[in-house]
Amino acid sequence: MKTASEFVDALSAITLENAFNPYSDTCPVHDAPEAAERRRTNLQRCLEACIEGETDTIWVARDLGYRGGRRTGIPLTDEAHLHDASSLFCDAPLSRATIGAPVSERTATITWGQLSAIGKPVMLWNVFPLHPHAPGDAMTNRCHKKSERVATWPFMLALLDLLKPRKLVAIGRDAGMALADLSIDVSVVRHPSYGGQAEFIAGIQEIYGLAPAPVATAEATLPFAEFV
Repeated sequence: MKTASEFVDALSAITLENAFNPYSDTCPVHDAPEAAERRRTNLQRCLEACIEGETDTIWVARDLGYRGGRRTGIPLTDEAHLHDASSLFCDAPLSRATIGAPVSERTATITWGQLSAIGKPVMLWNVFPLHPHAPGDAMTNRCHKKSERVATWPFMLALLDLLKPRKLVAIGRDAGMALADLSIDVSVVRHPSYGGQAEFIAGIQEIYGLAPAPVATAEATLPFAEFV
């Protein structure tokens, strides 16, 4: 996996039980017919922008969520923030892969609030790069299993090889534990879900030297449901 294209192609070939691969699978309810191809393209364009721009930091969360990366193909990014993602990733043309009304996610809303404040490309990733869901219920989120992490860990290592980042930001304790053994600087911030918004924002502001701002309840222009 020496190029963004090779990386995405290899990722799209992964098949695991009770895990939706947005780069090869198609949701029969929410996806457009060419959804998987659009998500592959979205991810590849973000990767290429980070490689060409020599992005030096990767933010890593735990899993893809069903309201965010499962739909867009971009970790920590929902449909409400595709335009923001396009702007941040050097105006990379990104497209929706679903039908019906766009969906937003609270975690993505909070995350993109900080990414917009930083104003420079940050590669976004997950320890487990697919969407793990409960058996028989695709529109749920669950924590990935150790065996699933082992099966997809080569993609974390390949991403590090592609970008050669200076720093990782682990979003949440689970992500921090997963990245702890890597020989690279890792900062751990609170996950913004379940009451962690203020601590997440404070952690990001400290890492990037941003001036503290009043913390308000995150709002999106689209309805959102559970945290991811």
